[in-house]
Amino acid sequence: MGGHVVGTTPANNGTEGVEGVEGGVGVTALMVAAARAIETHRHDFLARDVYAEHFVRAAPASAGWPVRIQQVPDGDANPLWGRFARYFGLRTRVLDDFLLQSMHTAGAHQVVLLGAGLDTRAFRLDWPRGCVVFEIDRAGVLDFKHKVLDGLSADPKAARVPVPIDLRDDWAGALVESGFDSAAPSVWLAEGLLFYLPAAAETNLIDTVDRLSTQGSALAFEVKLEKDLMEYRNSPIYTSTADQIGIDLLRLFDGEPRPDSAGDLLDKGWSTSMHTPFDFSRRHGRGPLPEDNDALEGNRWVFAKKPRS
Repeated sequence: MGGHVVGTTPANNGTEGVEGVEGGVGVTALMVAAARAIETHRHDFLARDVYAEHFVRAAPASAGWPVRIQQVPDGDANPLWGRFARYFGLRTRVLDDFLLQSMHTAGAHQVVLLGAGLDTRAFRLDWPRGCVVFEIDRAGVLDFKHKVLDGLSADPKAARVPVPIDLRDDWAGALVESGFDSAAPSVWLAEGLLFYLPAAAETNLIDTVDRLSTQGSALAFEVKLEKDLMEYRNSPIYTSTADQIGIDLLRLFDGEPRPDSAGDLLDKGWSTSMHTPFDFSRRHGRGPLPEDNDALEGNRWVFAKKPRS
C-alpha cells in the first residue's frame, strides 16, 4: 500500500480493470496518498508530502476523500482517516529516515522503489549529490503520476528514472537496461507491497534483490506475521476502510502462507532487524498504539543490510 502494487489479480472492488490507479489494489495507492495528505497538514506532522493531495483530487475514485483531518467529522476517532492514516504517516517517516541514512552509510548513489506507485520521495527528500532514484511500476500508474506532477511543474531532487514494467515480467532486466549498476551499492524499498503478492512472487523478488545487490546495499520492506488474517476481519481499520471507501483489504491481500523473507536474507548473509510500528510510535511520541482486535498487530517493518566483507 506504499505505492501501487503490481503483478497481482485482486478481487473486484467495482473499479477493477481500469488502467492506472483506478482499479483493484491500485486504489490503495490513493488511500495512502490521502493519508499522507492528512499527515502533511497536521501541526505535529511526522512526514510531509505536498503532492499527495493532488493525486487524490485528480482521480475520480478518490476526488471526494478528505485530505485534512478537519474534513473528517469524527476526526482522529475515525479508524480509517484517524488511526490508519496516522500509521501511514508514521511509516512514511520511518522509511524516509531509513533511505537517507542508508544512502549516507553505504555511500550509495542509487535507490530502487519497488511498486513505486504514487511515491514522491524523488521530489521531496534531500538526496546526496549524484543520486539516482529508479521507480518500478506499471506504465499506467506512472503515467497518472507524471500527469499530476507535470501539472504542478514539480522538479525532482535527484535523477529520477521511471521503469514502466509489471513485476511479473523481467523487471530486473529492465532495471539494468535503465542504467542500474549492480556492482555499486544500492538501497531498496518495498513499501506496503509484499502482502499483496503470491508467496512465490515474494520469494522471487527477495532473491532478485539479493542477486542485484553488492556488499553495502540495504533493503526495507513490510510484512504481516498473522497466520490467519480473517481473524481480524472485524477490526475497525478493515471495516471502516470497506465502509467508507469501498476497499476490502482482506480480499486484496494474498491468502497464502507467507515466506520468511527476513530469514531468507539472513541465510544469504544479510543482517536484519524487525520492528513493530508501535516501536516507532513510542520513539516519535505519536502514531498508533496497540488496541484490541488490532489489524496492525502483525505488521512488521524489516530493515536489512548486506555487510561489507
